[in-house]
Amino acid sequence: PTAFLIVNSFLYMRRLFLLLSLVVPFFFSCSGQSEDKRLEAFNNDAQSLFDSFNSQYQKTVSDTSLTIESKHAILDSLYGEIVDTQLRDLCLKTIKDNANNSVGVAALKVLYRNVEMTPQQMKELINTLGSKAGNDETVKQISSTIEATLSTSEGSMFKDFEVDGVKLSNFVGKGKYVLVDFWASWCGPCKEEIPTIAKVYEKYAGADFDVLSVAVWDKPEDTKKAAGELGIVWNQIINAQKVASDTYGFNSIPQIMLFGPDGTLLKRNLRGEEIEKAVKEALG
Repeated sequence: PTAFLIVNSFLYMRRLFLLLSLVVPFFFSCSGQSEDKRLEAFNNDAQSLFDSFNSQYQKTVSDTSLTIESKHAILDSLYGEIVDTQLRDLCLKTIKDNANNSVGVAALKVLYRNVEMTPQQMKELINTLGSKAGNDETVKQISSTIEATLSTSEGSMFKDFEVDGVKLSNFVGKGKYVLVDFWASWCGPCKEEIPTIAKVYEKYAGADFDVLSVAVWDKPEDTKKAAGELGIVWNQIINAQKVASDTYGFNSIPQIMLFGPDGTLLKRNLRGEEIEKAVKEALG
């Protein structure tokens, strides 16, 4: 079974959660136990954590006695305890005990998509896998994404890509600071960042600064409709699908970056107040 955990981004902006892979046992003592049984045990343990998070999340969100700030604090603590600690420990132990079979692969997928780890940490973890697990197609895709992330880290020169004849280099590396927002019309957290981006655009756009939105993983007609409704009046690249995410190595959106006049990637993973702060500091 596939488990899904969706976090309401209005109250909780750490990241967009969407579990897309099988979810492996915190405890199994018999080393001869079949992979199917161990995978089932892991799924049950992970699902229990997801259910616990969702239950407490819903309780917090629906509590009308709490302020927005209090809800943020509670949810942040909840994430830290259940996802960033218990789920992390479960996955890491499972991977260690199943470094060359399907159980370890399943745990790696859950860890990658839900627990905040640096690309270097994930790379080192993948390097501990045996050849069987390491050759899994999803693991190879994760490895490719991580390498793309590392090669487009802050301080590196931008990597170009082209969508329907439009290149990123048409906008980046042309003598302006450019804020690039990778987004999709169906993504709640993406749409919640638009007012902040619009504010920054209205305040700073000119000879030294511009904004570019790049629609990924989305239908062009949905992108255009949402862009009109949200008041996106700055430059856009539509229909980028996986081209942009494969190039810059991200698996969740929004992904907001700031590029320098020469195309140097100055900041990744900008959100909320960090967006204007980064632009203001860059412009001096």
